Amino acid sequence: MDRSIQRLLLAGGLIVSLAMGIRHGFGFFMPPMTSAFGWTRESFAFALGMQNLIWGLAQPFAGALADRHGPGKVLLGGGLLYALGLLLMTVSATPVLFSLSAGVLLGLALSGTTYSVIFGVLGRTVPAAYRSRAMGLTAAAGSFGQFAMVPIERSLIDGMGWLPSLLVLGGCALLMLPLGRALTRQAASMPQTGPTQAHPHLLQGMLHTFARAWTEKGFRLLMAGYFVCGFQVVFIGVHLPAYLRDHGMGGNIASLALALIGLFNIFGTFIFGEAGSRFAKPPLLAGIYLARSIAIGLFLVLPLSVPSVLVFASVMGFLWLSTVPLTNGVIASQFGVQHLGMLSGAVFFSHQVGSFLGVWLGGKLYDLNGNYNIVWGIAIVLGVLAALANLPIREQASAAFADKAAA
Repeated sequence: MDRSIQRLLLAGGLIVSLAMGIRHGFGFFMPPMTSAFGWTRESFAFALGMQNLIWGLAQPFAGALADRHGPGKVLLGGGLLYALGLLLMTVSATPVLFSLSAGVLLGLALSGTTYSVIFGVLGRTVPAAYRSRAMGLTAAAGSFGQFAMVPIERSLIDGMGWLPSLLVLGGCALLMLPLGRALTRQAASMPQTGPTQAHPHLLQGMLHTFARAWTEKGFRLLMAGYFVCGFQVVFIGVHLPAYLRDHGMGGNIASLALALIGLFNIFGTFIFGEAGSRFAKPPLLAGIYLARSIAIGLFLVLPLSVPSVLVFASVMGFLWLSTVPLTNGVIASQFGVQHLGMLSGAVFFSHQVGSFLGVWLGGKLYDLNGNYNIVWGIAIVLGVLAALANLPIREQASAAFADKAAA
């Protein structure tokens, strides 16, 4: 890769690193905030579930706006909403207000600062031969954000309390503003490998594009698999600290586990991004989902201990966001790069519906049963189904789209 691509990846990677890193530590706010306000776990989990759902709902629009008008304004709005949402979390004393700040505002913020917007830029500026690798590196940057930010957030909460910690994180979110400006300037200086979306009416164009993609069985199966991805990773990311605490393990173990997920995710997303440039992506996706189910099953049947937690976190981390470059690479292969931001956002919506159900059911069924057993079981079964769904997908240009692209 030449230096222009490297600079593009650096700016985009830092944005994703901050956006994904901050949100991955929200599970540590559950015990102190529910205790301070007298909420149930379901109330906290519902707000984070709403965050994921709003993120998914808004993502196709954010991607389409970036496709149509460029990513600059979308990234600016997303960064400002991120800082505002974190600030308002400090004064959200009721579950409804918390759902509006941590749920709605941060969901909108994430839609404008994460994968579909950044991947849309990469899809139009990075040559096809390097596209899967570039997406893998950017997804790995999000993993590094988790690795770096999770222990920082844990230390902030322990040292300052949850409220000042949110203010510090709000300041960190503002760093996305100059990074977004650097990204758009670099992208503007590079040749484009595909046109931007040209339909004169944004919503009509989005519906028309989605309807054409929906006629492809592979697109529907890809959405089904991504639903499972969201269910698994968000349930684990939010509820694993509480699960470990319920079994007598301290916050340091939970912090280390989430940090290991982030660390090994760096390797997983990079390796699978590279593999997607050399091998067919659907079988790789199927293998990831099946491996997740096996890892969860072994984690539950083996005696719970510090080593078992750390091994589980490392394995899940390796499989965590490795689906992201592969899934988006398949979309680019099937439908080209003209609508990559919008279609990536549409598939991501399915991911976020799964995320909402994973995080909310985790809290709901815990409050009903006093444990997470049922949700763990659902996660295992869904992983097997996702593996089966990805196997029939074929990486070939869709006949419904005029802009065909190579993988």
